[in-house]
Amino acid sequence: MADNNIGPKRLVVGAHYGLRDWLAQRATAVVMAVYTVILLVCFFTSTNFSYQGWAALFSHQWFKVATFAVFMALFFHAWIGVRDALMDYVKPVGIRLVLQVATILWLIGCAGYAAQILWRN
Repeated sequence: MADNNIGPKRLVVGAHYGLRDWLAQRATAVVMAVYTVILLVCFFTSTNFSYQGWAALFSHQWFKVATFAVFMALFFHAWIGVRDALMDYVKPVGIRLVLQVATILWLIGCAGYAAQILWRN
């Protein structure tokens, strides 16, 4: 009976959260990498290496939206990593819950601050 649980015919149970989280982290990493390439291309092709040139780049609405999307990807990427680390290493459920709620509140605050920076006048 124990031999049936080895190899390709093994019984797999559970919600498969590990695969979903692994894919989500890879997808958010790709989003951040693509944005970094775009930012580097804009930086190296620009002739205006000043605050005014940098501000002009971020004055376009599409660039603000892209930047905010990357921040959201970063925060989701961080949440998955911190949550997994807390689940692996913090065994008392109460302490883990407090740390997870604190992490969520911190990331929401960071998202609000990012929006404020991008869309302030």
